[in-house]
Amino acid sequence: MVDRVGGMRRNTRYKMRKNVRSRGKVSIREFLKSFSVGDVVQLRAEPAVQKGMYFPRFYGKVGKVTKVVGSCYEVSINDGGKTKTVVVHPVHLKATQ
Repeated sequence: MVDRVGGMRRNTRYKMRKNVRSRGKVSIREFLKSFSVGDVVQLRAEPAVQKGMYFPRFYGKVGKVTKVVGSCYEVSINDGGKTKTVVVHPVHLKATQ
């Protein structure tokens, strides 16, 4: 088989770009957000933090927090009719109503 060229952030020029005015360090409040099991969250990647980032295909998906894994959260999402589980750092999650 052929070795894949590029990493996880390949072909994400616009998806992983921040607004000019929001560049720089991530606020500590964003980094230490907390969610509880059952919360509905949206996957919004923070490009400045690579730790705990999910695969870019799931950007913008809405899911439910199913459990806490260390400092991260396990989120179940629907992708193409299948339920998938993603372990995500809280800096990459956004609460929804």
